[in-house]
Amino acid sequence: MKLITFNPFRTIGLPDLVYVKPEKMFEEQAKIEAADICLFPENWQVTSLVYGMKAKIFPSIESIQLGHSKIEMTRALWSVSPDNIPRTVILGHNQETYDRVLRDFPFPFVAKTVRSSMGRGVYLIENEKQFREYAEAHDVFYIQEYIPAEKDLRVCVIGGKVMTSYWRMNDGMFQNNVAQGGKLLFDDIPQEALNLTLQVAKRLNINHAGFDLLVADDKLYFLEFNVLFGNQGFQQLGLKPETSIYDYLHSQNKGEQPT
Repeated sequence: MKLITFNPFRTIGLPDLVYVKPEKMFEEQAKIEAADICLFPENWQVTSLVYGMKAKIFPSIESIQLGHSKIEMTRALWSVSPDNIPRTVILGHNQETYDRVLRDFPFPFVAKTVRSSMGRGVYLIENEKQFREYAEAHDVFYIQEYIPAEKDLRVCVIGGKVMTSYWRMNDGMFQNNVAQGGKLLFDDIPQEALNLTLQVAKRLNINHAGFDLLVADDKLYFLEFNVLFGNQGFQQLGLKPETSIYDYLHSQNKGEQPT
């Protein structure tokens, strides 16, 4: 199995691997077209790779394109699991939508930047001054109800499997991301959260992502998913995500479904 990688840090240890810098993609087109699978392209690459060069890519084009924008991600999640999304509006920036947010969302509420990760670009808005500052910096409003929870759940999917899952907790803080100081807990993971995540991943053809969920009042809520998720949970359990990736790619390349 001949593999091209555009992200060597995500694919360390995989055999038969050739690294191509993303910006050299068109200069190395012959290598790409001769490969069985191209790994971890950037979002701007995928349309040329898939539609032009007819390359197979991993993660899937759905994973990369939906994961690139919270707007498209949220709309896709609405289409397959609307009851498991916090109340959310996506609005253009004008005085009418500004007033609508203040009318429809009591403080505190959550405001997000459309493209961000590791907890950056997520704001707890507790008063109008904070919302005004957010509005001045954003052309699009992404507004979500605030659901209090002492921890959130990360479910990591590779291929058709949950490879690891864990709670993230950051005592007394709004965000639980590991990058924001959150700690990991591996006990008492609800099976229904794993089942729901796999169901949604399958319907959207998401084959490499870390899904973030809240559990509140016995209900599950998707917050978002990240295609390039952190490996801290794998490391603490002594797992190697690249092994799971290779096994999945090998099964797909043979035309088999992953077990």
